Amino acid sequence: MAQNLATKLFRPPVFVQFASLRSSVQASLRSGCVFRAAAAGRHYSSDPPPEKISRFPIPYKKDLPYDIVELMEEVESKGGFLPNVFKVLSHRPAEFRAFFAYYNELMNKETGRLTKADRELIVVATSIHNKCLYCVVSHSALHRIYSKKPTLSDQVTVNYENADLSPRERAMLDFAMAVCRCDTITEQHFQSLEEVGFDREDAWDIAAIAAFFAMSNRLAHLTDMRPNLEFYNMGRVPRDKSKDAGQVKKE
Repeated sequence: MAQNLATKLFRPPVFVQFASLRSSVQASLRSGCVFRAAAAGRHYSSDPPPEKISRFPIPYKKDLPYDIVELMEEVESKGGFLPNVFKVLSHRPAEFRAFFAYYNELMNKETGRLTKADRELIVVATSIHNKCLYCVVSHSALHRIYSKKPTLSDQVTVNYENADLSPRERAMLDFAMAVCRCDTITEQHFQSLEEVGFDREDAWDIAAIAAFFAMSNRLAHLTDMRPNLEFYNMGRVPRDKSKDAGQVKKE
């Protein structure tokens, strides 16, 4: 079960980005081109973090239930690092399970008209309104990967109303922000969505994502959760597939 959940939480495109990041580090180490400052600050997720990622204690793996450890190890193995949200929320195992079960239902469902990039963009827009550093940084990274658009999430972070959005994306974010701000939802909101191809079930999905991440944003505030450094550069520069192929041959 943990393996299935891990696979759904981070689909292959994300694994590829994580793996590419890790392979580039390994290549730099082999070539001796790692800058001293970077080497001095380098750490791996199995090591104690160099900075505090939460104001609450982070449990040791040996003290966690087996299913949670299994999920965390699967995510780290496939992604190359373990996102800090897993570490921070493991402070309360029962809530950890509930959180990721609902996350999976909202963000990885195969039905409806929302793409994975759409879902991530909703998280970015509403999380910046809620001033959540962790969710803005981590979900901007995921949006860049799924959308193949390296700058759109940055534009949305500054001001989604001035971003280069399609009419469909703009209507989606207008509705998500209305839910995020606790505006009174009227028939006009639904009509605006329907005009660009969404139906009422899609409206529920948009609203549920905005609502769920309002909770997530506030948990991040409570814990002072910090994003992994790996998230900042993910998806910004297209991978050089020829280099990846050459690397595979060498190994």
